[in-house]
Parts: sequence; structure tokens; C-alpha cells
Amino acid sequence: MTTLLHIDASARPGLAGAAAHGSHSRALSARFVERWLRAAPDTTVLRRDIGLAPPAHVDHAWIAAAFAAPSDATGAMRARLAESDRLIDELFAADVVVIGTALYNFGMPSTLKAWVDNIIRVGRTVDIDPSRADPYTPLLADRPRTAVVLAARGGHDQDPGGACAHMNHLEAHLRVALDFIGLRDMRSIAVEHQEAGGARLAASVAAAERAVDALVDRLQATTPAARRASRAA
Repeated sequence: MTTLLHIDASARPGLAGAAAHGSHSRALSARFVERWLRAAPDTTVLRRDIGLAPPAHVDHAWIAAAFAAPSDATGAMRARLAESDRLIDELFAADVVVIGTALYNFGMPSTLKAWVDNIIRVGRTVDIDPSRADPYTPLLADRPRTAVVLAARGGHDQDPGGACAHMNHLEAHLRVALDFIGLRDMRSIAVEHQEAGGARLAASVAAAERAVDALVDRLQATTPAARRASRAA
């Protein structure tokens, strides 16, 4: 059985097309999950809405707890890391991680950055051995996982190679962060032209929806269940 972790980071609570000022990234992530479940209704979906319920930002107490030796960890330290533990446990459980997020001021929303800071943790998602040439061992590389980033941008031509790609630090940041802990396969699809609106936005939305549908179909052919079915055939 496949487990899908569905994360939304947009500050807008509604879906574009269904609510005034609704979120295009939420609409894309909802479409992804709906299409996935239509083909694989036995999928377990874990839901995490960090746009409406953000994780706590890293502070001094978090850092002290995260870097304390297990023998020195106090009850207060374990309590401070409880949310981080839950977020990390969700990642370990997931086969596919779907992240719907807006591009805010050239990068990720602060809520998504708080999630990233909570899931990159020594001893839980990465080990460090300074004596090695490459000191970092990603702990989520234990089995194949795919991250899907479904973004919404106000501008345009911000994909790699585009005229305004230098203004987009969202996907690049996520790719580095997720790769660091072992999520090596990241796919991304985006809606652009939100600032312009009109026909250009509509065309971008339609193209993104088609890309989401096609990506779901491709990924489902590579799930553990699909691989087992192929071997059985």
C-alpha cells in the first residue's frame, strides 16, 4: 500500500476556481491527491496544512534539544522536539510527498521554511561524521521516495533556463534540502502569471493541470504496488 503525504503551505485557505482569492497551489495539490486516489483508493493519505497551522520556528530550546546527547535529554527537551518528531515520522512513512506552495518574495513561505528546519535534524534525518570526506549520511535514502512540488508564482518564465529564473529560489532550495536528507527524486510543476491574470493565467493553469494528471499517471506506474503487480504478471 502506498502512503502519500499531502502538505500545503499557502496562506490562502481556499482553492482557486472555487473560492474568492483561492490558492492555485492548493488547487494543484488537491487535484494531484484526488487523481491519485481515483486510481489507487487504498492509498493512505497523511495531511499536513502548514499554511493554516504552521510548525513552530526553530529557537534556542529546539537547538539545545536537537543537539543534546540522548543521555542528557530532559523531558522538556523531548517535548520541544515532539512536533519535529511527528513531521519526520510522516516523511519516513511516505512514498510520495506532495507539497503545494506559493512563491513568496523569491522563495518559500516562512511556514514551509519552518517545516524544512524541523525535518532536517541530526540523528533523525541525517547523520554527520566529520572524519569522512563526505560527512553527511541521509537517513531517508533507505528506500525510494518522490517529492512533488506544486507551486504558484506571480511572475513568469521562472523555470530553470527562463528569463526570470534568477528570481525563483523556491524549487532550488527545496531540492537541496530534500536531497540532503535522502529524498533524491523531486518533480515540480508551477502555475505562473498570477499577477497578469486573464488569458495567460488561464493557459498556465490548464497546462499545469495537464502536467499534474500526466505526472500522477507516471508515478503510479512506479509505486511499490505497481512493481509487485508487474512482477506477478
